[in-house]
Amino acid sequence: MATRSRIGIELSDGSILSAYHHWDGYPEWLGRILKTHYNTKDQVAELIDGGDMSTCWAENNEPEYYSARGEDCPPRIDKNMKVFLAFGEEYSYIFRNGEWVCYDMHEFEDSKLPEIVEIPSGALMA
Repeated sequence: MATRSRIGIELSDGSILSAYHHWDGYPEWLGRILKTHYNTKDQVAELIDGGDMSTCWAENNEPEYYSARGEDCPPRIDKNMKVFLAFGEEYSYIFRNGEWVCYDMHEFEDSKLPEIVEIPSGALMA
């Protein structure tokens, strides 16, 4: 079963460039992968530039982009954080000021708003 997420980077004008991430989007996996392997603005921009993906870290330590299977799913641009957080993923990640922030979107809880949650420390994969 998928834990759907969105990976974004805040641009200088406050807009958010992002890509959908399908598998294992919870902070204990995706959050740790992002913090360990995508921890510079250039690395994050390159990851997102590939567009929507099944996973950002497969067996070959490379993202599995939907474009590799012939789908056209480029990155999405949102004008601000409010719009970025308004879609249906379970977790949203934003690279801002050189650090990752994770939001639990409480997608299956009607009364809850997005909440910042901690990304565990430590490398998950070498």
